[in-house]
Amino acid sequence: MTDKPANPDANLRTPRERARAQTIADIVRLGRHHLAIHGAAALSLRAVARDLGVVSSAVYRYVASRDELLTLLLVDAYNELGDAVDEAVNAKPENDFAGRFAALGLAVREWALREPARYGLLFGSPVPGYQAPASQTTAPGTRVIYSLVGILDAAYRAGGLSTPASAAVVRSPLAADLESIRSGLGLTVPDSLLANGALVWTSLFGAVSFEIFGQYGPDTFRARDDLFEHHLAVLARLTGFAGS
Repeated sequence: MTDKPANPDANLRTPRERARAQTIADIVRLGRHHLAIHGAAALSLRAVARDLGVVSSAVYRYVASRDELLTLLLVDAYNELGDAVDEAVNAKPENDFAGRFAALGLAVREWALREPARYGLLFGSPVPGYQAPASQTTAPGTRVIYSLVGILDAAYRAGGLSTPASAAVVRSPLAADLESIRSGLGLTVPDSLLANGALVWTSLFGAVSFEIFGQYGPDTFRARDDLFEHHLAVLARLTGFAGS
């Protein structure tokens, strides 16, 4: 039996391609560091080049501009967050829908607390003059919401969701939006639960953002873990997870 290489793609790359990939990885690593210290608006390729030990013109051969570096950092952060969420969700049994939802929420918060500057890049104030290219950022940027919707739809298909008695009537314009989402993603979950899912999504990230950006104030809530778990429990009931 022949052992597989740790990275099959490595054997397919030329030395130049491997060197280029490593240099870009180093630029992203240093970009993370500068992001944490100086913030996204002050990100500078010249400063990254200085830390890399090369002239700025050499860095521009790999990353053409500050905006391109921001895009690389966005994609990198979105994918790391998505990986953390996937790992947490997949550690729960497939039919434990409430547990998978809680795992998703906790994974988002844990990653945000560990990487506040990168969370801020993803979900904080827009960087002046920068527009993220949808072609590069939409797929990684929707990984978490797709995971959330996937849990919701799987629970509905398995009979693990109940429509809350207080569900609001979905009006026609919104119903058209929900039908577009449902058909685009191949979902079966009905309008009221899908609309509630949108509220759960924004509430989850709103709760995390309040904590990361200091909106609670320094002394209002000391038991932050308990507060967040309470939020998750309320959101699970709103979503309609049976037994939550």
